[in-house]
Amino acid sequence: MSIDLAELRKLSVAERIQLAEDLWDSVALDAAQAPGLTEAQRLELRRRSLAVEAEPDAGIPWDEVRAELMAATPSR
Repeated sequence: MSIDLAELRKLSVAERIQLAEDLWDSVALDAAQAPGLTEAQRLELRRRSLAVEAEPDAGIPWDEVRAELMAATPSR
């Protein structure tokens, strides 16, 4: 399968975010069939998926997390 990133970039930011969320949801739903995952990992994926569904705005945006990590990491 080949995905054309140039075509994906034509989507609005909101559309790309929704696409990423939909893709992740599809992975979580199929986690029971994913090779190499332990039962504990499958249960954790399901728990996290349900938590996001219950409170979709509870997370911290990646930009904020990244900025905090970069601020806490000493420069080399």
